[in-house]
Amino acid sequence: MYNPANPLIIQSNNTILLEVNNQLFVDARNALSTFAHLDKSPEYIHSYSITPLSLWNAASLGLKASDVIERLRAYSKYPVPQNVEDDIKELMGRFGKLILQTDLNGLVLKSLEKELLNHLILHPLVKPLIVRKIEDGTVVVRAEQRGLIKQVLISIGYPAHDLAGYVDGAPFSIGLRSTSLSGSPFYIREYQRLAAENFIGNPQAPGGSGVVVLPCGAGKTIVGIYSMTLLQRKTLILVTNVTAAHQWKREILDKTDLRDEDIGEFSGEVKEIRPITLATYQILTYRKKKDDPFLHYATINTENWGLIIYDEVHLLPAPIFKFTAELQARRRLGLTATLIREDGHETDVFTLIGPKKFDVPWKDLERQGWIATARCVEIRVDLPQADKFHYLSLTPKKQIRLAYENPFKLSVANELLEKHKGDQVLIIGQYLTQLEAFSQKFGAPLITGATPNKRRDELYADFRTGVIKTLILSKVGNFAVDLPDATVAIQISGSFGSRQEEAQRLGRVLRPKKSGEQAIFYSIVTRESKELDFAMKRQLFLTEQGYAYDIQYREFE
Repeated sequence: MYNPANPLIIQSNNTILLEVNNQLFVDARNALSTFAHLDKSPEYIHSYSITPLSLWNAASLGLKASDVIERLRAYSKYPVPQNVEDDIKELMGRFGKLILQTDLNGLVLKSLEKELLNHLILHPLVKPLIVRKIEDGTVVVRAEQRGLIKQVLISIGYPAHDLAGYVDGAPFSIGLRSTSLSGSPFYIREYQRLAAENFIGNPQAPGGSGVVVLPCGAGKTIVGIYSMTLLQRKTLILVTNVTAAHQWKREILDKTDLRDEDIGEFSGEVKEIRPITLATYQILTYRKKKDDPFLHYATINTENWGLIIYDEVHLLPAPIFKFTAELQARRRLGLTATLIREDGHETDVFTLIGPKKFDVPWKDLERQGWIATARCVEIRVDLPQADKFHYLSLTPKKQIRLAYENPFKLSVANELLEKHKGDQVLIIGQYLTQLEAFSQKFGAPLITGATPNKRRDELYADFRTGVIKTLILSKVGNFAVDLPDATVAIQISGSFGSRQEEAQRLGRVLRPKKSGEQAIFYSIVTRESKELDFAMKRQLFLTEQGYAYDIQYREFE
């Protein structure tokens, strides 16, 4: 029961405050992680929210409303507001009222509450998806619309519990190495093992679809590879770009007994279907005209996959949800550093890929040494005097561009490169003209979307081996780039207020360093401008993960 010494304050607006400096902090945080959404995690007070999605996620993992309420009461300082308990019972009570399963009639939607189903099938969004009614409480739906009906039902507040199962897919033997090809010992870390096993599930808690959330540098690729070895099936791996595909292939060959010829690439450059196939999101969503069908859907969809892995699932293009809706009979694993989506498609991720199966706080992995300790520094600079007044006369779009391309940023970057001479440094930005100016000034190679994939791979390899000390990246460096020796990142411009981009860019330097040194993430921002407003929003995700920003100022004549 509640106790003033407990760490939680539950408020009537369904938000929760958690005291960090409390002896029950870890136990309470672990309890909350199963049914509440972490909003912020700065130094002393973490805040959570209880949302329909967080409760349905908990229900899909087997928790009952009574379990959630019991946990809240166990760690609360004060009585849990009655309306919060009522909301939990109401929302969690909806999950499981509708069940998708297969029987002799095919795919059926069932409910023990027959009146509920009888009324729902008359809903204008549900009615077109019903093939026929068998009896009160059971209707047949089209198997190929399994994903679509789940999307529709959650949109009207009644998420379906999908128990229709999965096809096994074609068998394919995959074994792990104990010593990687690179010669170093290889083993699955405990949290990676738990993540994969939580995804796979067991008879008591069936798995097969869901999302694993781990920070950049924590080995999400290894979770995917280990899941492949547990299932021993043909696997389709969807990635953000060709560089990511090549990175996955290197890791698979290094850590498993698979051969080069077992792994295919399906991209704009190569069209191979092999037992393990790496396909880019871009090629899956390619069509000649806007209203044409997607050109390569059918080719990939006809394969008998036993597992689909979605890398960087928070960046999943919206059209991929249509493809995924047609793949509901396949096991689906999403991998991401953050479930934040700037487009609001979180419910589609939950419905079509699956609930969150595993996550771990960034700072926990940092304390355990699995990701590098990191320091975040924001350096604020004025615009040159001549540009200050010009800025005020511009349209908002041009103001943003002028602030991002502040020429004083070049001087700050030069100072930082001098300070970190000998370190592996990434400079990351948004605007090509700005990046080209930095490349010319520092004599550092630049990778943009126009850089051929072969050249990208060469430059990344040279950076990894230390041949190149400074590398400049456009937005292509935001994701799926394995640069374990990068110790410093300098952000000179970004995508407005994108929190996910801030997380990805910090992730470029979070991989553990051989010598154990600290990683530093610099952001150079123009004062008294819209860029500063965006920067404060961008930082939210990292401050919520417990990273503090050290604010510094530079002045120039």
